[in-house]
Amino acid sequence: STQSTGVRDIMEESADYADAKQTLMTHKLLAPAYYILSGNSSGEGVIITRSLTETLDVQELNITGGRWFLLQTNYDPWVSPPFFDDRRTPGNICVNQWGQDNVGYKSLFNVLSTQPNLNKLTVYTSLLTVREGVTSWVQLCKTPCTPW
Repeated sequence: STQSTGVRDIMEESADYADAKQTLMTHKLLAPAYYILSGNSSGEGVIITRSLTETLDVQELNITGGRWFLLQTNYDPWVSPPFFDDRRTPGNICVNQWGQDNVGYKSLFNVLSTQPNLNKLTVYTSLLTVREGVTSWVQLCKTPCTPW
């Protein structure tokens, strides 16, 4: 899509994390979006919530302040998810149980592959890092599995 091609261009053309972050916060959009961006350095991580015309919210890592990870689901961070699709709470619990020293590809994949984060609407799971690139898996939530 044009929007994803535009994001790819931003990633390829930005001088660094700060430049990419600023561009994602201000470029024109075709649809609202959540941008999840990380950099090469410790503490470089942000979730940017965008409408078509403006940045609605910015959540940044603050490791010294105790915010060592960010989690984004299909709902705006300032809105409580519906009771039938709360993946935020279990996701936060799982990541906190792993702990900062044990988070990696395996633990993140496990969080994303465990119900309710994995459900009948899950098609695939992708993990992306600056150093290792993208790894994606086709997912199947076997019955019994929640529909959403």
